[in-house]
Amino acid sequence: MNLKEILMSTASGFVVGILFARVKLPVPAPPTLSGVMGVVGMFLGYILAVRVMGWGK
Repeated sequence: MNLKEILMSTASGFVVGILFARVKLPVPAPPTLSGVMGVVGMFLGYILAVRVMGWGK
């Protein structure tokens, strides 16, 4: 994954978050920083297991 993909993903997520707020829908993600970090932790754990430990191949 390169920096352009990361920036585009962040920007599109930002826009979607604004749209959800505008139409008064709940965000389809954890509403707190600790919830978001839990999701990030799961992602990083998965990457570690697949790339470093060779699991899931």
